[in-house]
Amino acid sequence: MIRQATSADFERLREIEVLAGAAFREVEMPEIAQDEPPTVVELAGFADAGRAWVGEYRGQVVGYLLAEIVGGCAHIAQVSVDPVVRGRGLGRALVDHLESWARQHNLEALTLTTFRDVPWNAPYYERIGFRTVEPTPALQAVVDHEATLGLDPTTRVCMRRDL
Repeated sequence: MIRQATSADFERLREIEVLAGAAFREVEMPEIAQDEPPTVVELAGFADAGRAWVGEYRGQVVGYLLAEIVGGCAHIAQVSVDPVVRGRGLGRALVDHLESWARQHNLEALTLTTFRDVPWNAPYYERIGFRTVEPTPALQAVVDHEATLGLDPTTRVCMRRDL
């Protein structure tokens, strides 16, 4: 089940981010694995804007998606799934839910930025209908912001799934 995130979910979302991030150690990206999860204030901003969703499995929150509006598109700011349910389709269900939301809000596409060569990043998104695109000015601003946070822009790719 997918539903809007509430403040009661925030600590669990932070926990999921840490658990999901640990996989980056397997691809020799320990700095990403050690990255701090979104703060409660950041999560509240997404939730208050109506752009934070959680996925539940057997009554437990096991994944989440945060979205922004970037360049007339629903931009996936973050999607993370607890490793205990990885591979069960929850990430895709969250993305599909965002697509429905984006259609209701007359947005033209879903976009995201992600790591080009991490198997559960760009290759995964290609499998669920995204394609690599050259950055629009709005997406370039996202990439530039990510660079200020320490993400190497040469390892990143912009992706889009038209609605």
